[in-house]
Amino acid sequence: MGELTVAGLRVVREIALTGSFTAAARLLGYSQPAISRQVAAMETAAGYPLFVREGRGVRLSPAGAVVVEHAGRILAGVETLQQDLAALDDRLAGRLKLGAFPSATAVLVPRALARLRAGHPGLEVALAEGPTPTLLRQLRARRLAVAVIGVGAGLPDYDLAGLEQQIVFTDGLRVAVPAGHRLAGTDVVPVAELAGETWIAGAGAGGDPQFRAWPTLTDAVIGHAVRGWPARLGLVAAGLGVCLVPEVAALSIPAGVATVGVDDPGWLGRLTVAVTSPDPGAEVVAVVTALHRAGEDIRLRREHPA
Repeated sequence: MGELTVAGLRVVREIALTGSFTAAARLLGYSQPAISRQVAAMETAAGYPLFVREGRGVRLSPAGAVVVEHAGRILAGVETLQQDLAALDDRLAGRLKLGAFPSATAVLVPRALARLRAGHPGLEVALAEGPTPTLLRQLRARRLAVAVIGVGAGLPDYDLAGLEQQIVFTDGLRVAVPAGHRLAGTDVVPVAELAGETWIAGAGAGGDPQFRAWPTLTDAVIGHAVRGWPARLGLVAAGLGVCLVPEVAALSIPAGVATVGVDDPGWLGRLTVAVTSPDPGAEVVAVVTALHRAGEDIRLRREHPA
């Protein structure tokens, strides 16, 4: 009997998250045969099949679900160990400033900053929150080292010429509803189910994306328009309407509010992107790496809630 390996755990978890050997191979940088060999070795070591093949994808077997549950904790422990070892000879130090749009500062950026503090204790990162146009102006003026912004459907076509971009989270939109709402407890609903809802909209400053009704709905009813997320979610919790919530912030939803995904083929989605100068130094690269890993953590939590 073989042994369960860290590489194998990583492969099994990625297949579980993507639902596909091919997608996992692409994300991990493996060939398809290499992925298949890792799974075969892990199934031999576990003594059970870990996946059930169906159609074009796969789903976890009962044994696979157990492996994935433990894999998250084991891989997190391995990463912590690597960070502790790296910190013994960490030469990254100094100060830099990270700017982000408000939704990213709810979950993604705090988790990235915690990773940086653990892995690079000599690196001090200041945080600024603001609308995307302001962040990009500050980045070009070298007042920010990294700007975290949202791009994609329904957002302005920002001028990113000459800047480096890295995707740190493949974002979506969810709909926040009161805990007692007819859709609460549903994972994904057809977009038609949102017709007739009253919406709590954002009233951001100039250039700040407006989170209003679901992007493809027409003739949506706006009940209230308020600037801050606490006010929006408070109105939702009181049963006065529903609102949009970027998936990157969905883990910060307060009690009294639930979120649901939306099945809408007409909406193309969004990305959360870390933007830097075209010649980032090692400190900036460390920040972007921490953002990317924090994004992976959020995705894992969304797919496999505790």
